[in-house]
Amino acid sequence: MVLAPDDLRVLMIRYQGGDLEAFDCLHAELLPRVRGWLGAMTRDASLTDDLVQETFLQLHRARRTYDGSSPVVPWVRGVARHVYLMDLRSRVRRGRHEAPPFEDEPAGDGAPDAAVIARDRVDKGLSMLTPGSRLAIWLHHVQGWSFDEVGRRFGIRGSAAKLRAARGMSALRKRLSDKEKGDDGE
Repeated sequence: MVLAPDDLRVLMIRYQGGDLEAFDCLHAELLPRVRGWLGAMTRDASLTDDLVQETFLQLHRARRTYDGSSPVVPWVRGVARHVYLMDLRSRVRRGRHEAPPFEDEPAGDGAPDAAVIARDRVDKGLSMLTPGSRLAIWLHHVQGWSFDEVGRRFGIRGSAAKLRAARGMSALRKRLSDKEKGDDGE
């Protein structure tokens, strides 16, 4: 079932009032989205499952903070992102921060294939961008948000979000081309 934004808003308001049946409907509607968002960020099925549960727990705890005049999906996405970032911070503090494993292991002799190398280069390039540029690129190019939605997330206009993402992509392209030039010269 795919509910319209207004239907989700009504369900959330009912849930705020204590209607557990409304929560069941919200959970059924939002679970695939939350799992998808967190799965894309973690690239780890087990961690994703844990973070999905934590996200819905946080939604329950924060349900009174939801503004009934706002759309539900961006609010839930923000909660899921917050849960992911808090988990990441916790893992870093504990010293167990590791790069997420690749889903496809290199075939044959154990040498990484071109796709694995390219993905690693892009990940490293993204990590060198400013957090704002990196998030704008992620939200627009990976999650599929419009620039107006990205702008609302940052509290800026859509055109400014588009500029932020464009500058980030330009810096990423430059870093990747500089890296290629460095690899060719070795």
